[in-house]
Amino acid sequence: MSVVRHGVYLPPFGPFGEPSVLVDLAVRAEAAGWDGVFLWDHVVTDAMPIADTWTTLAAIAQATTTLRLGPMVTPLARRRPWSVARQAATVSRLSGGRLVLGTGLGSDESGDFSRFGEPAGLAERSSRFDEGLEVLRAMLSGDAVRHHGEHYQVTLEPAAPSPIPLWTAASTSHPHVLDRAAASDGFFPNPGPRPPEPEELARLVTRVRPAGRPFDVAVAGNASPAWDEPTGIDLRALAEAGMTWWMESLIHFDPLELSLEVVDAGPPAI
Repeated sequence: MSVVRHGVYLPPFGPFGEPSVLVDLAVRAEAAGWDGVFLWDHVVTDAMPIADTWTTLAAIAQATTTLRLGPMVTPLARRRPWSVARQAATVSRLSGGRLVLGTGLGSDESGDFSRFGEPAGLAERSSRFDEGLEVLRAMLSGDAVRHHGEHYQVTLEPAAPSPIPLWTAASTSHPHVLDRAAASDGFFPNPGPRPPEPEELARLVTRVRPAGRPFDVAVAGNASPAWDEPTGIDLRALAEAGMTWWMESLIHFDPLELSLEVVDAGPPAI
């Protein structure tokens, strides 16, 4: 069975839209024994206010000492990969190397693409994501970058490397999506409102986990006994299937008081 760490996973909007609330939540999470706090990354939402993910992560990095932190996930298809590389390297240094860089395709559910005239089609987003990952990895490696692609042109001399774990999210089991995950340092299967069943997770882990190097598998859902209703999630079975991170999901329509009770209760037992 995998050794499992526990994170809190939430959107920085609605009741969590004030940066000071998120920093306080992270400090409380660290005190309660959680291993990480991870934030969604959006530009617009119907549940205002909304906080910028990267600015807030920098504040959390300064306010905590052991907590892992990161975007879960930042959509590279609508980000300049060189800006993400610089933001990630900065937060990593601020936190003493505690950043985990979660990346994903992104969606246009709230208009994060279309409201700003960005291409929102699946094929375009996938192409930009793949090329963005190539640029991002090259920059974080510290090697010289000579990238001439369909979407990005980058020419950089060698620089100091930034060794940051890079995870990729997947909402489907399309072979290309799983190949993308296998090339990363971690995998975040995020198919919908509930986590994958243990049998499905085991199949996915067998498909994507590379041999001979560390590789994380993060699963999100609700398992804390502090929730008002039983959750029915079998964390032990998910750990046996290969999960290495459990992400306790706090949602923007949950009352803030209940969410803080979940945080203060600490990680659910496995």
